[in-house]
Amino acid sequence: MRLSDDIVVGLLLPENQAARYEQFDKPVIEERIARLTNNKGTVRYANARNDASLQAQQLESMVEGGVDVLIVDAVDAKAIAGAIEKADEAGVPVVAFDRLAEGPIDGYVSFDNDEVGHIQGRALLEALKGSGSGAGVPGGKIVMMNGSPTDPNAALFKEGAHAELDGKVEVGMEYDTQDWKPENAQANMEAAIATLGKDTVIGVYSANDGMAGGVITALKSAGVTDLPPVTGQDAELAAVQRIVAGEQYMTVYKQYAPEADAAAEMAILLARRMGLGAAAHTDIATPTEKSVPTVYIPVIALTKDNIEETVVRDGLYTVEQICVPEVSDACAELGLIPGE
Repeated sequence: MRLSDDIVVGLLLPENQAARYEQFDKPVIEERIARLTNNKGTVRYANARNDASLQAQQLESMVEGGVDVLIVDAVDAKAIAGAIEKADEAGVPVVAFDRLAEGPIDGYVSFDNDEVGHIQGRALLEALKGSGSGAGVPGGKIVMMNGSPTDPNAALFKEGAHAELDGKVEVGMEYDTQDWKPENAQANMEAAIATLGKDTVIGVYSANDGMAGGVITALKSAGVTDLPPVTGQDAELAAVQRIVAGEQYMTVYKQYAPEADAAAEMAILLARRMGLGAAAHTDIATPTEKSVPTVYIPVIALTKDNIEETVVRDGLYTVEQICVPEVSDACAELGLIPGE
């Protein structure tokens, strides 16, 4: 058992397209590691910028550089397995963060990703029923903008959403969006509009907020003025502002601090060669058939009705940050008044 606090933690995050990684996950993990090690621990950080090969190189470099433990949010869950095996051979434990990486991982921290898809699907149905003249869903088709095929979470989001939507609304077009890029979602949405017709699209399932922005840009460019409900995930500031303005219907608010805290705690326990029993809520079977200690963080559907009691109350954003001049009137209608 390692008793000293001078622990070196390697932190590998997947990309910088979504705001969460650089703005929330990295600083929270760094702060938590500092607290757990009496300010003696060190975090070595690398962002793979959506490059799976680069991330494997980064991981191997950290192992060779002498880190004590790794926290890895994989770009590609399958592609990272070989590098994780090398970490295991070197005696460096690995916490899979946010995405369930393949290979001999030692712990896993994430959100209930299947539930994320269920929440998104239910919210879209509620919005569609609310937009119809009766209690049912209006005629037309939805477009499904799923996440990247290299992200195992994207498959879970999609599965959960389909469980809610199938048989209740017609899916006109469906895409798996490479690398979660907003520009790819925009191009996919433009293709869907060209195929279906802009007046046919009654709603869009978007797996995250960045893609929702691309979807909404495509709809506006096509001349859609009465935007259909669009879902999202991550509660990015731009998405919250779009929700205030009525351009995006909802997002999934994931509390990053508890997830980052749990990953940091797991990492320090593993670096000290201690068990994870007290730190984990359950076990999960990995693709390598090894059951590992797991922590799931609950998620919340965020609409214009609960902005104040979620992201504002939790300190993710201030009312001043949300209520920029472009949405000030809409904020006032919701009772979001800067300075109060």
